[in-house]
Amino acid sequence: MQKIKQSLPLQIFIALGLGIVAGLIFLSAGENAVAFTVSYIKPIGTIFLNLLKFIVVPIVITSIVQGVVSLSDIKKVGTIGLRTIIYYFCTTAIAITIGLIFANLFKGTYKVLQTSDLAYEAAEPTSFMDTIVNIFPSNLFQPMVDSSMLQIIVIAIFVGFGIIIAGEKSQAFKEWIDSCYEVFMVIMKGIIKVTPIAVFCLITPVVAENGPAVLGSLAMVLLTAYLAYFTHALITYSIAVKTLGHMDPIKFIKGAFPAFLFAFSSTSSIATLPVSLECAEKMGARRDVASFTLPLGATINMDGTAIYQGVCAIFIASCFGIQLTFGQMLTIVLTATLASVGTAGTPGAGMIMLAMVLQSVGLPVEGIALVAGVDRIFDMGRTGINVVGDLSAAVIVSDYETRREAREGKKAAAEA
Repeated sequence: MQKIKQSLPLQIFIALGLGIVAGLIFLSAGENAVAFTVSYIKPIGTIFLNLLKFIVVPIVITSIVQGVVSLSDIKKVGTIGLRTIIYYFCTTAIAITIGLIFANLFKGTYKVLQTSDLAYEAAEPTSFMDTIVNIFPSNLFQPMVDSSMLQIIVIAIFVGFGIIIAGEKSQAFKEWIDSCYEVFMVIMKGIIKVTPIAVFCLITPVVAENGPAVLGSLAMVLLTAYLAYFTHALITYSIAVKTLGHMDPIKFIKGAFPAFLFAFSSTSSIATLPVSLECAEKMGARRDVASFTLPLGATINMDGTAIYQGVCAIFIASCFGIQLTFGQMLTIVLTATLASVGTAGTPGAGMIMLAMVLQSVGLPVEGIALVAGVDRIFDMGRTGINVVGDLSAAVIVSDYETRREAREGKKAAAEA
């Protein structure tokens, strides 16, 4: 009998479903059973995430260095980076707009919660200039220890530039980088094989701890956010990859699905990077482009988070009996778009961004306490959408570069 091997996306999807069912079973079994999931099942998922975080830094460094060297033109690297950042800014602005539209449509269905005795201490946001300064590392190894992705990207770019400029003298170093990449890719593929088990172990304690009760007073807010998430993914990204990337949207959605599922379960764009790189290459994205756009997107592209800002801002305003004006909503769009870079790489970036958005329109920061308890549920969806947005950029920029090189090749042939 021929053994049928299930595809990884299907395995992950099944594991996700089984994890939800198992979580509900543990929830119904009582507090001791819930404590068991946290103490003994969740650590298995945490080990998996730790392994992914361990492999992400060497994969990002070696792949970006290879990408920069393969482009062989420092100016071209800057052009690709600029196009990628502009795309991320545009999709983030669209995302926050969609979030505000859905939040206003469903505003009348929200259950207004009590706002007395609320307490929330907002983390101090990093200023824009401090963010720019912090992009450039003062130490070669510390960014790798801290997993500071923007600094790691800068290090890899400078190393790639050095190899290009040094020419033949850098050949041995380039070959060493290529060899390191192959070794780390083998390790990564081995880790990825156990993804379904990890997904089960990550989702089970979440469901067991929260259960159906989490959908109580915030049911409509969560529903609004998820409707906005999927509308953005199905409309914005479909139109973008079709018109700018010349790819069938159905093919793109299928190709991005494994990365979305993993990001949904792990709530970490950085940890999802190895899966995203594999998905991008399977969809036909160029490795030299994907290895640059995906790590950058995992750090600064926050479309799902921007939607979350809009939905939560309207909900918090409703609870405090405040009606936001059109001008205030435009302020939210601008603030959330800029904050996506201003909070790049910051732990708890979603909460910090939300605090900045609330302050920008004069809403009480204490209102964050209303949604903080279910932030994990919001985070699962917004991280998944963030990763899909990263993949759309990889596909679009890859297509643009391929077409541009083809045009230049025809022009050169005609002149010859």
